[in-house]
Amino acid sequence: MSETRGTPPTDRLTEVFDLVGPLYRRAQRKVEQDAPIEGLSVGVRAVLNMLREHGPMTVPQMGREQALSRQFVQRMTNDAAARGLVETAPNPAHKRSSLIRLTEEGRAAIEAVMERERTVLRQAGGDLTEAEIETCLHVLSRLLRLLDDIDMD
Repeated sequence: MSETRGTPPTDRLTEVFDLVGPLYRRAQRKVEQDAPIEGLSVGVRAVLNMLREHGPMTVPQMGREQALSRQFVQRMTNDAAARGLVETAPNPAHKRSSLIRLTEEGRAAIEAVMERERTVLRQAGGDLTEAEIETCLHVLSRLLRLLDDIDMD
């Protein structure tokens, strides 16, 4: 990175966006390289992880949570269901929008992926302090909230 003294924060935030894109794409490739073990695409992995973290959700809820189109999430959910990784359940709050939940096979698959990812991240995170990680999360969360009004459908 270049000299930053006197650089406006907006220019520095542009540097964050410039790093996030390649980081995301490389992480996506890494997941896809490792996924054949469970046969998971990045999209199916995202669906399984949301369900692991939040419990049963509807397709529209998952789309909003991950800033993905409802159609994309539906395709990934259909792929996961075809493989027996998720199943539908009645939604007491909405008759037409079923809840999607992990099956035991889905839970095992996402846990295996998460453990492999943790192994890789241990290599990167060894010298980072908790304060540095907290600051990173704070900045990225703030930038994400800035773009909350973007319509994904």
